[in-house]
Amino acid sequence: MLVMIVDDSTAMRLIVKKTLRGAGFEDLEFVEASDGVQAFEAIQKSVPDIVLCDWNMPNMTGMQLLEKLNEAEIDVDFGFVTTESTAPMRELAREAGAKFLIAKPFTTESFEQILSPYLG
Repeated sequence: MLVMIVDDSTAMRLIVKKTLRGAGFEDLEFVEASDGVQAFEAIQKSVPDIVLCDWNMPNMTGMQLLEKLNEAEIDVDFGFVTTESTAPMRELAREAGAKFLIAKPFTTESFEQILSPYLG
């Protein structure tokens, strides 16, 4: 299963990978992008099984990436891993088509619970 991690922080991308493995998701391949522009270009070439995306990034935000994927009619399980976890932000994410929103700081348990339907 191919997982795309989109975050402008290299450290956060590493933490997400480590947390996925700690949550029991072992047989994953990863592709990374540091912003929505890089992610969109990569997804156009090869659509991953799931995208775990930060909300706030330079060049193209996670929400802008999701909107661009919707406009291009690219079907991918997309969710946010972000500090943006207020009820209005969660609703905005849902309305745009995000499957989930995992709030930072996160745990292996939250990853396991929320991502099992997609990675299990």
